[in-house]
Order: sequence, then C-alpha cells, then structure tokens
Amino acid sequence: MAAEKQGSLAPVICVSHGGGPMPILGDPEHRNIVNSWKTRVPKILRLGTPAAPKAIVLVTAHWVTKHPTISAGSKHELYYDYYNFPKEAYSLKYNASGSPSVAKEVYSHLQKAGFSPQLDESRGWDHGVFIPMKSIIPDESIPIVQMSVLQSEDPAEHFKMGQALAALRKENIAIFGSGFPTFHNLRLLFGGAAEALGFSSIVSEWSSVLNEAILTKDPDERLAKLKHWREFPHAYNMHPRGGAEHFLPLIVTAGAAGSAEGGLYGDDYKGMEMFSYYWDELMTLQFVDYSTSAC
Repeated sequence: MAAEKQGSLAPVICVSHGGGPMPILGDPEHRNIVNSWKTRVPKILRLGTPAAPKAIVLVTAHWVTKHPTISAGSKHELYYDYYNFPKEAYSLKYNASGSPSVAKEVYSHLQKAGFSPQLDESRGWDHGVFIPMKSIIPDESIPIVQMSVLQSEDPAEHFKMGQALAALRKENIAIFGSGFPTFHNLRLLFGGAAEALGFSSIVSEWSSVLNEAILTKDPDERLAKLKHWREFPHAYNMHPRGGAEHFLPLIVTAGAAGSAEGGLYGDDYKGMEMFSYYWDELMTLQFVDYSTSAC
C-alpha cells in the first residue's frame, strides 16, 4: 500500500469481546476487559475528538459465511446469539445506525479484490457487535457495518479481505475486529483444563509467538507468518480444529493495518492474559507496554 501522510488513516483494532453477555452483566472475570473498552479503546478510536471515525466496519467472529457478507441496513435489530443467560441479557439494546453507503463501499472493495461479497439487510447485529460497543461507544453515535468471517478459515483469504478494507481507512472509516484471538476453546474452558496449574504458561507460549507475528511491521512478512499460525505452539488448544472463528477477525485486521506500527494490550481473564491489538498512526502508545500486561 502506498505510503500515506502520518495520521491520515483511520485506526484498526481487534478486541477480545469476552464470553456472551457476561461482560456487561457485571461478571467480575470480565472487569479488566470492560475497563479497557471504556478507557483504552475510545482513545485508540479517537472518540471525542475531531478525528473520531465517521463509521466502523466491524468483523465479527459470530457470523461465519461462505462468502464475505455485509450488513447493509440503515438500522439493524439485535441478534441475541447466546443461550441460558439471565433474562436481562435478552432485553439489551444498542441503537447505533447502520450505513448502506459504507456497506456498498465494502462490497465494491471486496469485489475488486476477487471476492464474491453479499449484502444482507435483515440479519441482526450479534453479540460480537453490541456487547463491546455498549461500553466503547455508549452514546451510539457512530454508524456500524457488520461483516462476516469465512467458513474456509483460510488465513491468506482473511488477510486479503483486510487488505481490501484498508482503502476505507483513507475515508476515516475504522476497521474493527471482534473475537477472542488469544484463547477460545469452550471444551477446555468449561471442562476445567484452562484453570489447571500451568495452563497459563501454555497460553503465554502461544501468545509470545502470535504477538511477534502480529507486530511484524512489514505486511508481507506479517502475512507469511500468519499463513502458518496453525503451526504456532499450542494453536489447537487455543482454537480447536474447525473452530478458528474467534481468531479470524484478527487476521482481517492484520491485513487492513498495512505497514502501520502495531500495538497491543493484555487483560486478565480467568488468570490468563487476553490480548487485543491495534494499529494507529496517531497513537503515542504511551499508555501501553508491548511486553507486559497493563491491567
């Protein structure tokens, strides 16, 4: 991607969105994640400043399709895609607008990149959208366009999707990934293995290799490493075979980042450090230490 004037591009970020609706139902395990949504992420998105994005394209782990699919309505209902939670989890509201015009731009860029995108005016925003956004942008002031990840789980294709979206950054449209890139293995999490002595060190070994790959500045080198993410240590413990959907938004955002300098921060969740990642030419990065958790 051609070099751009510093600060002229909207930011890119991929957050850990937590477990179902629990982050905003007061679950203490999600305290640090929610705090980052309220403090760190608004700074990265430049909220409350003249440089705040005019729209957000949000790639969600909870929408998996054969072809890239884009929410194209001016308004979208919420899709409560979780089960057996308290009653209040099914009465949550988030009334930010959609953006049919931005959706058409996303469609055009993906089509030019060789994809067969689809527009969807009816599917509701899933909890990968409204759960973090209720804390990040509580005033619902920025339009959101939701986008799916692919059934193929192909890292090169997801990186290419991100590269296609990168052009939107020149129009001050932020690219936002919502997943759980560090660790999303429900069998291990709810089977108790994730709480076993020593499991956090396994997560750390995985994260060390992943973080180095993600923070690789040259986009070609970054892609070369991410193509082989399944060979990273403990990859199948972190994301089981056929269950990479919570990792894929990170690859899309890594593609959208271009050659920008990357940053990351970690939030404690059940004794494990869950990382979120961002790329932004305007950030001083002073509030984040790349090498350690800032929880």
